[in-house]
Amino acid sequence: MLAAASAVAALALTATACGPTEDNAGGDKPSASATPAADGKITIPDDLKQRLKDHGIDLDKWRNGEWKNWDKDKWLREAKDYVNPIIEDLWDPDRMRGAERPDKPVKDEDISGDKGVTDPTPDPVKAASVRAPYHSTAPASGKVFFDGPEGSMVCSATVVKDPAHPGKSNMVWTAGHCVHAGKKGGWYRNIAFVPSYNNAGKPTAELEKATREEIAPYGVWWSDWAKTSDQWIAQGGQTGGQGAPYDFAVLHVTPEKGSTGKSLEETVGSALPVEFNAPAVPKIADMTATGFPAGPPYDGQKMFQCQDKPGRLSVKTDQPTMYRIGCSMTGGSSGGGWVATGQDGKPALVSNTSIGPVTAGWLAGPRLGAEAKAVYQGVSKKYADR
Repeated sequence: MLAAASAVAALALTATACGPTEDNAGGDKPSASATPAADGKITIPDDLKQRLKDHGIDLDKWRNGEWKNWDKDKWLREAKDYVNPIIEDLWDPDRMRGAERPDKPVKDEDISGDKGVTDPTPDPVKAASVRAPYHSTAPASGKVFFDGPEGSMVCSATVVKDPAHPGKSNMVWTAGHCVHAGKKGGWYRNIAFVPSYNNAGKPTAELEKATREEIAPYGVWWSDWAKTSDQWIAQGGQTGGQGAPYDFAVLHVTPEKGSTGKSLEETVGSALPVEFNAPAVPKIADMTATGFPAGPPYDGQKMFQCQDKPGRLSVKTDQPTMYRIGCSMTGGSSGGGWVATGQDGKPALVSNTSIGPVTAGWLAGPRLGAEAKAVYQGVSKKYADR
């Protein structure tokens, strides 16, 4: 049985892509989002207010808790409707620490009928704790926080390079199910990225008294745009493997407290290139998956990694075969980047954690192809002139 690798309350395998596409992203201009004013404070542009108003959403009420209204008419679904107004200090230490809900198992038949290429189940690989401070070991990695009908949720994510802004990227790679609920839901809310979460690797007991700066030393970055594959929006489900081969997303982010003049990449000092034509499985020596597992025996507060030679997993015969590695990481590690040697011989992001068995032991991630490249380039193009 499979479960979503995101840590959610009552949500299991969310494995279908969601987000704006080239054809329906709502134009080439960036989605209106919170922007820094001259005094450094965050302001909400009038066009964003109007888009919310068009959906019957009052911005002041939204900030004061109306975002918790998950009525069908209030749950924005279409790619062009993505809005994520910044609510300062919403993600405080307690809220971030509490966003670690256990996954529930899914039914066997969710992945039945597989006639594609699937290699033998890999031997379990025990995840190794990443040496702290994380900023020195894996500076591009962090956590994505978001709200859904079941409560606060969490995934893992990676800062990636932006071809339109070399050395100054504000782009983050994660799983599609970490931003959109799929075919029966819409965009999650209050999506924010925290690089090097709990950078010092402190135990949970010590984090209960930690300041926001200790938990998020490089700031909280809100997503002003998100993009994922049409397949996730159309097929994504709360349980099962539907759309898992297309379970990827790219966020464009902006600092919560106002611009310091530095991009996310400059702030953390790192960003990974993305490889969309990685070698075939037999030619890959190993992959390294990074994440913040939150399901038992983990608590979501520390970073872990698994390194293994990948195999193949076919969820549905009409969808691309996925990568699969042995790994003990659990819910919360979804969206975390998988790194391998790229075509140029340098480390590159080649996949992200999508699904794994309820009992842990292995993880699977999509092989990034044309669809993933279109998502990535779409976000870069949207902000190319900014």
